[in-house]
Amino acid sequence: MVVGSVAAIGAGLAAIGAGIGIGQIGKGAVEGIARQPEAANDIRTNMIVAAALVEAVSLFAVVVALLGNSVGAQ
Repeated sequence: MVVGSVAAIGAGLAAIGAGIGIGQIGKGAVEGIARQPEAANDIRTNMIVAAALVEAVSLFAVVVALLGNSVGAQ
């Protein structure tokens, strides 16, 4: 029972971290495009790649948290 709670906290922290990370990426991209509009396409491409990497790490963290829950239950 306690392990399930810890897994839920871990999954929640992963989601919060991903939200903060993607927010920072978006903020930086908007500022970069505002400062240099002619580089908008390059900035947008890099932003999408970085956001995908953050989401992937978050997904791995959630999977690890849930796997830790199933291992601890046995």
